Amino acid sequence: MAQEIRTFIAIELSDLLKARLNELEEGLKEQAPPRAVRWVRPEGIHLTLKFLGQTPVGEIEPIVKALALACASFSPFLCTVGGLGCFPNLRRPRVIWVAVEEPMGAISRLQEAVERACAELGFGRESRAFHPHLTLGRLRDRASAQERRAVGELIQGTEAPCVGTLTAKMISLIRSDLRPTGAVYTTLREIELKEG
Repeated sequence: MAQEIRTFIAIELSDLLKARLNELEEGLKEQAPPRAVRWVRPEGIHLTLKFLGQTPVGEIEPIVKALALACASFSPFLCTVGGLGCFPNLRRPRVIWVAVEEPMGAISRLQEAVERACAELGFGRESRAFHPHLTLGRLRDRASAQERRAVGELIQGTEAPCVGTLTAKMISLIRSDLRPTGAVYTTLREIELKEG
């Protein structure tokens, strides 16, 4: 049987942005119900464009070639990071996130180009609409309705107008190894955005 690894495609963050997200996370941690949220370590935060899941090792090179073609018409662009929210909503939070915004629509076009390239290789298209975000935490399954409500109220009441900026200069194909202590990420390949 062909060896498979768990992979996804993302834009990685600068150390400065990770540090700022860490500050925001620490402030939320102090006020959130203890043990209700599994917080993401700052080094594990990235802007996911496409989750591929179990990927045959032999498919890595074809994926990289397809991504290089998909990115060929994109120049680097700047996004602002700020504003807190929850999926699916503040009343029943499951995921806590910070929004990523880019007014010209480049981030959405890039994600769609990546989605198309992966679909041509046989990876299923994402059924949900793309909402650029950085995940800060996930509520634990055992979190009570009262704890979820408290987290929703905390997120609604916390100001995070601008955490920082994210310069999209390249996309990365990343391996994710699930461990009891949390996922370990390894960047397999980087594809530069350098049109022009």
